[in-house]
Amino acid sequence: MNNWNQILRKKVYSPHEPDDFVMSFVALLKGEKTSRVLDLSCGAGRHLIYAAKQGFEAYGIDFSGTGLIMAKKRLKKQKLNASLVRCDMRTLPFVSSFFDAVVCTRAIYHQKLAAMQETISEIRRVLSKKGFVLADFLSRKTYSYGKGVKVEEHTFIEEEGVEKGVIHHFTDKKELRRLFEDFKILNLDLSEKEVEGKLRSRWVITATIKMDSELGK
Repeated sequence: MNNWNQILRKKVYSPHEPDDFVMSFVALLKGEKTSRVLDLSCGAGRHLIYAAKQGFEAYGIDFSGTGLIMAKKRLKKQKLNASLVRCDMRTLPFVSSFFDAVVCTRAIYHQKLAAMQETISEIRRVLSKKGFVLADFLSRKTYSYGKGVKVEEHTFIEEEGVEKGVIHHFTDKKELRRLFEDFKILNLDLSEKEVEGKLRSRWVITATIKMDSELGK
């Protein structure tokens, strides 16, 4: 946790502008007449703030106290309301089917695979029957794959740089489909760009809850 408290103080890790794919997702939600949105692992709150600005009932959770303090200050400065909760993403303090949508960026993959599965199960639990989720995951094509201390298959702890001591799991399309087997995948895209000559590659997934008939129940 101390790692993230320090990391979030750096401007590059606490930008103000939302990601393009989050803005597209919010546009989708507006078309579906959703109202209650959770920013899972909200950090300094840029996507939480964007959701609140767009008129959603916004909630943000994070285990970093620093991130939540920053998010609270930003919300106050812009005179926006949102509920903030400090907790682990694997055990969300909300009743089942509470949210219409969940946004989770740059977060789920900072765990081992079993913990990622727990997190995705929690997302499904707190989503309404017609709920939507947007999340991103590191691709095995990204420049940092294989670097650091290996802790399990496709999972490494960085040994240097800003994210020293932070765990990263790298995935592929096949594994993502397994992780989201209880969801109906609407989009699964590979987003790539070069930064200072290094390929940054991540999967962006948009999905909705499968109906009982689709689950074979």
